[in-house]
Amino acid sequence: MEQFEFNRATTVSQAVQAGTRSATSQQGAVVRFVAGGTNLIDMMKLHVERPKQVVDINGLPLDAIETLPGGGLKVGALVRNSDLAHHPVVQRDYAVLSQALLSGASPQLRNMATTGGNLLQRTRCVYFRNTAHACNKREPGAGCSAIDGHNRMLAILGTSADCIATNPSDMNVALTALEATIHIQGAKGLRSVAIHDFYVLPGSTPSRENVLESGDLITSVTLPAPLAGTKSLYLKLRDREAYEFALSSAAIVVRVEGKKIQSVRVAMGGVGTKPWRSFEAEKALEGAAIDAGTFRRAAEEALKDARPQSENGFKVELAKRCLVRALTLATTTA
Repeated sequence: MEQFEFNRATTVSQAVQAGTRSATSQQGAVVRFVAGGTNLIDMMKLHVERPKQVVDINGLPLDAIETLPGGGLKVGALVRNSDLAHHPVVQRDYAVLSQALLSGASPQLRNMATTGGNLLQRTRCVYFRNTAHACNKREPGAGCSAIDGHNRMLAILGTSADCIATNPSDMNVALTALEATIHIQGAKGLRSVAIHDFYVLPGSTPSRENVLESGDLITSVTLPAPLAGTKSLYLKLRDREAYEFALSSAAIVVRVEGKKIQSVRVAMGGVGTKPWRSFEAEKALEGAAIDAGTFRRAAEEALKDARPQSENGFKVELAKRCLVRALTLATTTA
């Protein structure tokens, strides 16, 4: 590991000021914030991240879970994944989030990982993590070894000629289905961004993964109040039962009346370069009868733009079946 300066921030403003010393908050940033460190430290050991300054933000007052006056929920950026997954309000009103968190990593990692860090979790693409290989995300203009390499785990939606890396987070998929809002303190003040707009597609600049600018610090995430009668569910398909990333996953938030779907939000994981909201599937489902044909049509719509590579063509049908199964389970219990 290379030498770096280590500091502790005692206020949000102090952290933001430290962050502005870097020209970017994306790949290649020379100043990085650290909380749980479950991802950043790995990247530093691999020389993928090479910051000159690491700012410890664990002392900031961002570790609370609060119910909002309108019935929503505010989650501080430093709330640990385990605490969030087991919070009684989350388990009661946002079950999809609790299920997603508990499906990821190990208990030890969940005890350390934070909400803000999970939002910024880096891809598991082996070519990104191995500096001996070409990677446009790690080094712009270097090329992409994954496209003609081992790409079984990589994305089939939202890809480009420069990058097919998958967003690895389970939590982010659930937050997308819940229409979470991310709150950011930056050098120019506070701003809020819908999670669907927070992540950017790789296009020709895959090293830029989100809308964060130099000095930006995620301070909290808010969830809207759940609608009466709404149920939610997270289904994850993977090679082994524990401590494994998704081949495909689906987060469903649905409200059923009679035998028809009144409202639904669909997000998918393991298949997209960002947590994948499927507006196409939602359009096919809303107002439709609850039956196998409806679910299959929605799944076909969700994957109609899939662009598989040499080793991950199986994900197209797998993701369809994952979505059909998740919709079946969610509407059965609704």
